[in-house]
Amino acid sequence: LTICVSIVVILEPTTDSFIAIMHNDHPGTVPGNALVVDPTKPFRPLSKFGNAFLNRFVCSQLRNEILETVTFIDTPGILAGEKQRVDRGYEFTHVLEWFADRCDRILLLFDVSSLDISDELKRAIEVLRRNDDKIRIVLNKADSVDHQALMRVYGALMWSLGKVLGTPEVCRVYVGSFWSKPLNFDSNRRLFELETKDLFDDLGRNKIRMKLLFVYFLVYLFRIIAKNSNTEKIK
Repeated sequence: LTICVSIVVILEPTTDSFIAIMHNDHPGTVPGNALVVDPTKPFRPLSKFGNAFLNRFVCSQLRNEILETVTFIDTPGILAGEKQRVDRGYEFTHVLEWFADRCDRILLLFDVSSLDISDELKRAIEVLRRNDDKIRIVLNKADSVDHQALMRVYGALMWSLGKVLGTPEVCRVYVGSFWSKPLNFDSNRRLFELETKDLFDDLGRNKIRMKLLFVYFLVYLFRIIAKNSNTEKIK
């Protein structure tokens, strides 16, 4: 959830769960079956997707100032290759569409080491296209390659997206490295800083108060825990 560089990003294997990250004075997790019957939460309509989905839907509640105005929805990783034959047990793209219709921003995160657009990703983008004004694309972990390789990766991503999105102009792609570790290739530090600033400015343009920030993860799930001591940086 790349809303601020002052966050701790812990790399984890791809999961098959939707995770809502919300504010609460009493930290903990709430399972999907409880979320859809909670009148204080906006998730009651999700019950129509059945128990198979609800078993893979959870809310992680944290006491954090950032989450008082923003809710993050972290989605499952995209299946690729042989894994695409796995039956999720619910209509994955229909769930994506439900969240996309109700969010304020959609972040599509691509990893520089894997730009393959699988069949499942193509189907997912198809259901997001009617909300294309909300989409922001992020090329993450860009510090793992040098400047020359990054230019090739960026070009390949733009070419692939142009074919899938089917629009005259491809969405703006923000290039950066959104984790707390030192940069592997420091030569692009200034570029990453400017791109990060542009992304934050874009998210806050026209003083939008975001109720839902829908974040779409490709390949890896990033668990985001915002640092309380650094929340002033995004005000």
